[in-house]
Amino acid sequence: MSRLFLACLLAVFPVVSMKSPIFGPEEVTSVEGRSVSIKCYYPTTSVNRHTRKYWCRQGASGRCTTLISSDGYVSNDYAGRANLTNFPESGTFVVDISHLTRNDSGRYKCGLGISSRGLNFDVSLEVSQDPGQTGDVHVYPVDLGRTVTISCPFTRANSQKIKSLRKKTGQGYFQVIDSNGYVNQNYTNRAHLSILGTDTLVFSVVINRIRLSDAGMYVCQAGDDAKADKSNVDLQVLEPKPELVYGDLRSSVTFDCTLGPEVANTAKFLCQQKTGEACNVVINTLGKRAQNFQGRILFVPKDNGVFSVHIASLRKEDAGRYVCGAQPNGQPEDGWPVQVWQLFVNEETAIPTSPSVVKGVKGGSVTVSCPYNPKDANNAKYWCRWEEAQNGRCPQLVQSQGLVKEQYEGRLALLAEPGNGTYTVILNQLTDQDTGFYWCVTNGDARWTSTVELKVVEGEPSLKAPKNVTAWLGEPFKLSCHFPCKYYSFEKYWCKWSNKGCSALPTQDDGPSQAFVNCDQNSQIVSLNLNTVTKEDEGWYWCGVKDGHRYGETVAVHVAVENRVKGSQDAKQVNAAPAGAAIESRAGEFENKALLDPRLFVEDSPVKDAAGGPGAPADPGRPAGHSGSSKVLVSTLVPLALVLAAGVVAIGVVRARHRKNVDRISIRSYRTDISMSDFENSRDFEGRDNMGASPEAQETSLGGKDEFATAAEDKREEPKKAKRSSKEEADEAFTTFLLQAKNLASAATQDGPTEA
Repeated sequence: MSRLFLACLLAVFPVVSMKSPIFGPEEVTSVEGRSVSIKCYYPTTSVNRHTRKYWCRQGASGRCTTLISSDGYVSNDYAGRANLTNFPESGTFVVDISHLTRNDSGRYKCGLGISSRGLNFDVSLEVSQDPGQTGDVHVYPVDLGRTVTISCPFTRANSQKIKSLRKKTGQGYFQVIDSNGYVNQNYTNRAHLSILGTDTLVFSVVINRIRLSDAGMYVCQAGDDAKADKSNVDLQVLEPKPELVYGDLRSSVTFDCTLGPEVANTAKFLCQQKTGEACNVVINTLGKRAQNFQGRILFVPKDNGVFSVHIASLRKEDAGRYVCGAQPNGQPEDGWPVQVWQLFVNEETAIPTSPSVVKGVKGGSVTVSCPYNPKDANNAKYWCRWEEAQNGRCPQLVQSQGLVKEQYEGRLALLAEPGNGTYTVILNQLTDQDTGFYWCVTNGDARWTSTVELKVVEGEPSLKAPKNVTAWLGEPFKLSCHFPCKYYSFEKYWCKWSNKGCSALPTQDDGPSQAFVNCDQNSQIVSLNLNTVTKEDEGWYWCGVKDGHRYGETVAVHVAVENRVKGSQDAKQVNAAPAGAAIESRAGEFENKALLDPRLFVEDSPVKDAAGGPGAPADPGRPAGHSGSSKVLVSTLVPLALVLAAGVVAIGVVRARHRKNVDRISIRSYRTDISMSDFENSRDFEGRDNMGASPEAQETSLGGKDEFATAAEDKREEPKKAKRSSKEEADEAFTTFLLQAKNLASAATQDGPTEA
């Protein structure tokens, strides 16, 4: 029957795992008549919070007898002087025992479940005699590393005699200090004797930086004979009791060290002590840090000798004894004040596993998942960079409330996704300077602080996109990103970066990408399209991939928005079309090439002859076709073209092939191009045609080029070619042309141009 009952009890607590042991103090000391408080930690699972807690005493047979438990049981020995309190929120329960006696010394266990069968932890309790009850001996308890002042009374008869303090060793004593100035070498710079005055009849000895070796019996003495005044002193050096610290695997812990204002300007340290080993410095204010704590430890100095040490991403090997202290060399040394902790690392943890090292290629990106307590979903979240040169300082780079450090703008974003205990940090445009350690922090549960080491390696980013582009204000804009085959099944996206994250934008799949050499049709181009660019569109854009809620690689592109100025292409089009094209003698070409300068309708131009050179070029700043009046242009050009055609027919025999040195003749605001050389020195023509043609004649290009721009290129000498004609025919034709031109000019001046 008892076995069946035991089996039923065991079935009640099946989920209490042996992988999550109870943790408590290994040794507890006190003095009879006083009280003691013992705190025990347990894994904070749902069942453990409601499971029976107990405190039992171990017997010689190994059996553990329950003295008090959380279900209300209290033994007769503890009736009225003990209680057990459970704190399920913090995963602890506390056993308080008062009115201690020497009989309470022994070995105990605190645990969960059934005594001797559930989770438990061994605790040693030592109750010593009250030193205040030792007769004529005055007891001075003092903490290690602190200061003690010993008062030594004397009678008036010995007020003028030598005063001293001696320490008992074996069968004798040795002098520690006296009023003549002697100080033992073991107490040099630590012990001082002072006489308060003859009226008080007391002298005092102050001993600083108490060491463990200072503990023992002392004798205060005034005088050096049989009538000397003597008093016995018991100096008890108390080692600091370790404070228990309970941390889950991958969580964080903080050691708050209070050493007092007397060591405010002394170097501080934190060391770790393994069983049977020396205390090895983990970190100190002189710049030393243990290699296995690199990147995951912070030293935070405060006022009056107070400082904190924060250790993140706890490992199993971090468990053990830790000592903080102050010492000029930043090393543990006897006689200096210290504070002690006992750290236990629980391997059964709710904190999810995350990579301790992430790698990214130069110019590429990395994505870091940061865990946080799901209860802190609404709390601010941060990402900071651990700086070794600043005693492990960690300045913030980005936070969920919208802060991004200036040099990380466009490169760094903190995203709330995927949520429910994890947020994402993305850093792109990686450089060698980004290598280092980074911390994920919230202003909620500090135990969830985690660290990651970033390594930047050589390589090529997988995503391909331009780094800097320019979009024109008011015009459409398209930005493309190339994704390799390995991201075929991933979600692709474009987003616009801001200091509050990266807002997703609509994208367009443009089909296969040819940007990858060894890739098939699964490589893609995904584009971002802006129909009409505005100034607000300027900034950083990211393209990237996602696998569900998990973010992957990204690449950043900076888009500058500018006003489009008349480009070089437009300028070339304006310059290529002359403001006033030469009027060709052939009527068929006249209408396409004659584009008059509008200024010709405002002011007259002087007539130039062949010796005076060509007329002044038209203003190139005015585009062709924009003259003052289209009607005036048409009514003037058409009659002038007919007159010119008649003149060409008349002198066609003289001008057969070359029309060089074309000069413009302006007749009262009307301009045309004729060959004056045909009429030069008509007396020399005699019976030959074109004998007066100038060998320097220029010809306007039939291709429509500006005659002024191409004149120098087309210069060439032409031999005069004789053509049979008569001098009389040439004179008659020239006279007829001049008369017609004069009549036409007079009519235009008096009546104005008419509609053609």
